[in-house]
Amino acid sequence: MFKHLKAVPGDPLLALIVAHQQDPNPKKVDLGVGVYKDDQGRTPILTSVKKAEAIMVTNEETKAYQGVYGAADFAPLTQTLLLGGDSDVVKQGRIQSSQTPGGTGALKVAADFISANLKGARLFVSDPTWGNHTSIFGSAGVEVVEYPYYDAATNDVRFDEMMAFLDAEMKEGDVLLLHACCHNPTGVDLQLEHWHALTDFVNQRNVLPLIDAAYQGFGDGLDADMAGLRHMAERVPNMLIANSFSKNFGIYRDRCGGLSIIAESAEEARNAFSIVGQAIRANYSMPPAHGATVVYTIMNDPELRRLWESEVTEMRNRINGLRSKMVQKLAASGVSKDFSFIEKQRGMFSYSGLTFEQVRTLRSEYAIYIADTGRMSIAGVSDSNIDYLCESIAKVVG
Repeated sequence: MFKHLKAVPGDPLLALIVAHQQDPNPKKVDLGVGVYKDDQGRTPILTSVKKAEAIMVTNEETKAYQGVYGAADFAPLTQTLLLGGDSDVVKQGRIQSSQTPGGTGALKVAADFISANLKGARLFVSDPTWGNHTSIFGSAGVEVVEYPYYDAATNDVRFDEMMAFLDAEMKEGDVLLLHACCHNPTGVDLQLEHWHALTDFVNQRNVLPLIDAAYQGFGDGLDADMAGLRHMAERVPNMLIANSFSKNFGIYRDRCGGLSIIAESAEEARNAFSIVGQAIRANYSMPPAHGATVVYTIMNDPELRRLWESEVTEMRNRINGLRSKMVQKLAASGVSKDFSFIEKQRGMFSYSGLTFEQVRTLRSEYAIYIADTGRMSIAGVSDSNIDYLCESIAKVVG
């Protein structure tokens, strides 16, 4: 039955992780893995999460299903975190939200919803984007089109080219995927004025924005990171938002995210949400409860919420601080290339500007593991390896 099947190549980033694990070099550095790490190279469990879990163990009375959408109390906190406490969209009942297995689960449900209900809709994604975007939507039968985004020469957004392309190519009913903040993989974000222009474009062209909010809190702040999303959400008739709690709560393996749908009226939102429920039922049936209960427990306890917000600030400041240190140390090393753009990027990832050949040399000669595109995870940098990293880059770049 399976003799005709041929092995397919695995995810190159996952292969990079394995190669790092098997490397015997004691100086090896892993800048490929896309999870937060502390200065000891661990992905810690947040203190707020530990305290919430202790409460949960004491209070939990059942392991029964919570329903297709997850716990009912989960939706309001998702909406408040994304849109703020004074959103007209929320007040008008124009948004409905479901818990999902991570941000990836939210994107998968969104892909199924678009494929089944928005016939002929194409998904427009940035070049580059998170690699799994294409796989998720392609597997649902949605055509994926790339629009210009990253300018390697200026390490900035090619916004004029982006808008010209979208204006020429997008048709009414197509879907525009945007990263809310901390663009994966480049670290180069849209500015607020870009969001203003894109909001006008969405309304004029009558396309559906799909916002991937995977890293809220890791850029400039929990509210600041959502400024563009909030501007657009309050001014467009329809929107999909896929968000992740896995990163900002550090609960990666517990797989917790959300899918929200905004419609022109409360009735339209309820109708569309019922169809989202069908997509969920046909996909994974019911979402897991543990991660969502952690989030709910923290968000509804003032003391735990303050603690969590301080821990998010600590993670964000560490990453942004590492960016500054890298720029300073690279400059001090006498490297010929200007790496100051790294400090301006946001989130865990950075398009370093290193070429394929330079990346491969760093891997083979210095046991420094960076994706072939030059994308590196800043969270993998630490006080113990930053000097070695910067000195090695300087030797390779010249």
